[in-house]
Amino acid sequence: MKQWEAWSVHLSTILVGGTGLVYAWMRYVLEPVDPYAVVNHPLQPQVQHLHVLFAPLLVFAAGLIWKNHVWMHWKKGVPSGRKTGLLLLFNLVPMVASGYLIQTTVTEGWRTTWIVVHCLASGLWILGHGAHAWVASRRKRERTSRRDDPVEVPAPS
Repeated sequence: MKQWEAWSVHLSTILVGGTGLVYAWMRYVLEPVDPYAVVNHPLQPQVQHLHVLFAPLLVFAAGLIWKNHVWMHWKKGVPSGRKTGLLLLFNLVPMVASGYLIQTTVTEGWRTTWIVVHCLASGLWILGHGAHAWVASRRKRERTSRRDDPVEVPAPS
């Protein structure tokens, strides 16, 4: 995978995950100052809009790395990072689909269901992405250190 492709996934995860966490904190943790307020924080609508606007960047980034990273590793059976990579792969669809369904569902029961699914899937995505990036960086360091090890040349006899 190219460096800019990896950073597109990292950056989009930070943007979408960060705005999602801030929005969830505003929506479900904060109490409104005014008992008649519609929102719990004055910036809550803007954070929600940013989250919805950044989400397609993550979907695009995931699609960008599909062929040259995800599918290639799957076909080759690459063992390192496979568990966290599979977590991300199988978590992407419920995260994206539930995010879409939250916005289009009109009944309260289904809306609550999609919110729960979205929060769980998004939390798993953030944790899985962090774990996957950590495994990849550790693997890269190991390859670099093996390459930089001095080669022992046998002494002439």
